[in-house]
Amino acid sequence: MAIVKKKITPEYFDLVSSGKKKFEVRLNEFEIKEGDTLVLEEWDPKTKQYTGRKIEKKVSYVLKFDLDAFGQKQEIIDKGLVVIQLE
Repeated sequence: MAIVKKKITPEYFDLVSSGKKKFEVRLNEFEIKEGDTLVLEEWDPKTKQYTGRKIEKKVSYVLKFDLDAFGQKQEIIDKGLVVIQLE
């Protein structure tokens, strides 16, 4: 099991920390799989420095897909995506 560290801005850090946000949407530029630990390190874009706060979360599911996997690449580019969290 790997440990993957990523930056996260204060507004999203607080949402993850409170338990309200239980997902991450990231550019698929690194390896991560179920069972890995994602360490989110708070990054202040104003000061361009880490704040020292971090959260460790176990990865329970990873969904990877190509933008055109559903034949809707142009619509996705035009309208964007929405991520829906379920309980």
